[in-house]
Amino acid sequence: MFPNSSNLGRPPFLPKHQQHNNFFNELPLNIPPTLLSHQQIVDARFNFQNAALSRALLSGNLSTIPAVSPQPLTYGNGSSGPTSAAPTLFRGRKRLSEQNVPYDVKRQRFHSPHCESTLVNQTVPLPEERRYSFPGSIPSPLFHAHYIPDLTGCVPPLRDAPFPDPIETTLPVAKDKLSQQVLELFQACQQQTCDLNKKELCRTELQKEIQRIFPQSRLFLVGSSLNGFGTRSSDGDLCLVVKEEPVNQKTEARHILSLVQKLFCTKLSNYIERPQLIRAKVPIVKFRDKVSCVEFDLNVNNVVGIRNTFLLRTYAYIENRVRPLVLVVKKWASFHDINDASRGTLSSYSLVLMVLHYLQTLPEPILPSLQKNYPESFNPTMQLHLVHQAPRTVPPYLSKNGSTLGDLLVGFFKYYATEFDWSHQMISIREARAIPRPDGIEWRNKFICVEEPFDGTNTARAVHEKQKFDIIKDEFLKSWQRLRDKRDLNCILPVRATIQKR
Repeated sequence: MFPNSSNLGRPPFLPKHQQHNNFFNELPLNIPPTLLSHQQIVDARFNFQNAALSRALLSGNLSTIPAVSPQPLTYGNGSSGPTSAAPTLFRGRKRLSEQNVPYDVKRQRFHSPHCESTLVNQTVPLPEERRYSFPGSIPSPLFHAHYIPDLTGCVPPLRDAPFPDPIETTLPVAKDKLSQQVLELFQACQQQTCDLNKKELCRTELQKEIQRIFPQSRLFLVGSSLNGFGTRSSDGDLCLVVKEEPVNQKTEARHILSLVQKLFCTKLSNYIERPQLIRAKVPIVKFRDKVSCVEFDLNVNNVVGIRNTFLLRTYAYIENRVRPLVLVVKKWASFHDINDASRGTLSSYSLVLMVLHYLQTLPEPILPSLQKNYPESFNPTMQLHLVHQAPRTVPPYLSKNGSTLGDLLVGFFKYYATEFDWSHQMISIREARAIPRPDGIEWRNKFICVEEPFDGTNTARAVHEKQKFDIIKDEFLKSWQRLRDKRDLNCILPVRATIQKR
């Protein structure tokens, strides 16, 4: 995760000579949560008592948090009350952000006039103590890494303050109608700092609770929340790293997640709802945070998600046309019901890779291959605690291509409607070109092949039915034809309705 506390640059695990024996194998993983003592349950509760506490948690300054003593569960103003009183929970949380004005969004209902977008194309060195935690928010005296700002980079570190000062955002100039519509949609729907703060607060609290079961574990916020392509309605993705070694996703990961699910269903049931264990190739626990109304997906040791978060974040900020294009494509795919891997269509991650690939393959590219140009910064074997430092050294990419946002959007649909060879080619941002499909079993009989840039798997493997594939291709073709003829975003995506829904 991007820096947030004094843990910046510190490894997620102690050096082997300072570790206890293999904690993962020694933990009594089969202890049911019901055997935990009342004291443990009281100590494990969430405690969002006031805004000062929230800021203390986000800054990593845990010394300012009052000690926990055995007492009835408290919330908001600290008064005792029934643990199941949902209205009390929401009233307490709203006092943290009295400036927030609720409005309808998918899965979220919060807004703040003081929210700001993440910075574009500028480096903002921050004091060492004010960063998003990487990898955790619990200080450790064993490591003493310091952040030295690199003024040549263009990828901004994330601000830690819940209500940061407003900062100008550099965006491309839009002179034609279609480009203006793309920018308008982007500015209205992009993830705001207050949205990220709410996810980070939840991550910080959950990490503390999970560390009671797995003391050396770390919980990372990954995916669209941090990679620069998030929207106001984006879910939160969490990666629980329990040990340095790989975890068997079919056995160990499922077992660990079943314990996490029990934790959510018992001790944290007043704050976490609908925890479900999904037994996919990479199993996850899906749940909803009642306080922020954000939905989360939590996996175990899927560390490739941490690596690609920072790779994508670098792509997002080295050229200022990238983020608006990606957001519009994601909203378009969602509107046309082709943005749901669980239903056999494209994941948001695959859509992002498709946009990046298109921008790399133009006659005058707008994006390079970062893995080719900066192999040391995006080495797939790089130690996990160094991954977040890579984007700092990457300068802006100066493309000679002056195409407008509108022209690029039309070209994107045309590329996948008429030029890309779905039957024989694979999308690869690692190579910055379309490459021949591999002959392996994972790629055989697959309709869409999108290479994961680090582990080489197919991110579009969910598209396994010809009917769904035909629907996806048809949407690309129809959208290209309509947009080419009318040059109006409303002909493929209702702009006003999308902004209102966010």
